Amino acid sequence: MDWWISMPKVELHAHLNGSIRNSTLLELAKDLGEKGTIVFSDFEHVIRKNDRSLREVFKLFDLIHIVTTDHKTITRITKEVVEDFAAENVVYLELRTTPKRNDSIGMSKRSYMEAVVEGLRSVSSTSLDINFASDDPEKSLATTEKKIYVRLLLSIDRRESTAAAMETVNLALEMREMGVIGIDLSGNPTIGEWGTFLPALKFAREQGLSITLHCGEVPNPVEIQAMLDFLPGRIGHACCFQDEEWEKLKLSQIPVEICLTSNIRTETISSMDIHHFAELYKAKHPIVLCTDDSGVFSTSLSNEYAIASNTFGRYYVIMTKSYITLGLMDPKCVRDAMLSLGRAELFELAKRAVDFIYAGSRVKMELIEIFESAARTLGYY
Repeated sequence: MDWWISMPKVELHAHLNGSIRNSTLLELAKDLGEKGTIVFSDFEHVIRKNDRSLREVFKLFDLIHIVTTDHKTITRITKEVVEDFAAENVVYLELRTTPKRNDSIGMSKRSYMEAVVEGLRSVSSTSLDINFASDDPEKSLATTEKKIYVRLLLSIDRRESTAAAMETVNLALEMREMGVIGIDLSGNPTIGEWGTFLPALKFAREQGLSITLHCGEVPNPVEIQAMLDFLPGRIGHACCFQDEEWEKLKLSQIPVEICLTSNIRTETISSMDIHHFAELYKAKHPIVLCTDDSGVFSTSLSNEYAIASNTFGRYYVIMTKSYITLGLMDPKCVRDAMLSLGRAELFELAKRAVDFIYAGSRVKMELIEIFESAARTLGYY
């Protein structure tokens, strides 16, 4: 793991509230238990577990929804999440979150996002060089050796109305100078209709905001086709595509945010050896490895790269040979089926992710320099 941690990485699909540290969540839950808001014992075991079942994952999300309803907590969580990504050498992070309203404490969608921005600002007091409000690499908040660029995506929840979705887009436009660069559509994929959010998404794009969509988390051919026709900047997951959708995706060259551990834990993919990562990688389709919810799924971006290497660089070959032994695959297909996914290949995969970020050209140039410097250090050039 030390090698994967040392490699520079780009994270493009990370939900703020799903990336909370277990230790922080435990502390917050204890506090709520003492106040009588929750029964702490109902959640303690789930928080302390790493290999959570799908039912336990949903229970944890329920708890997170309860604890992330005040400004101070949001600021703290944001600071810690950025620090955690930076600690594993993530050099560029697009952090997404759904602006929340909590009338009981005077929290508006805007004040929620201001608390997030305050969390980013507070990171500058650490040993990090964080740049989040400008595309100019010179305009960062500190000057140290470890650098991380952070940009924000505001998420439209699929439970929301068209008017609420438009409110989120307008908020994103108002906060552009604070590092907000795009819009995400997410939430329970079985709720809501694509047409409800389309006016807000079209308006966002017309105003120059970048768009990413959670797409194909459940089988829904009509919606998947409509989303691909919309031509977003990126899509997330793409787990439940049929042949026609795969063909359309590959023709469009829309980059896919791949979340290996998340897809297995949520049971949208039954096993890692049939994950579509392998097929997309072989097809040279634009892909980027991501965490989704690093806290909830007990993973890290470094771990996702290690999983890709171990599964598709080694096990995938073993699996292919097993198919041949069982007579399920023609030996002539072995070369096409095998993947070469060592450190050099995954380093290049991480570097290519720079092409898919939503920040401007100056940041991309700075990131490429970081990767090229790392490549020389690691002996690739």
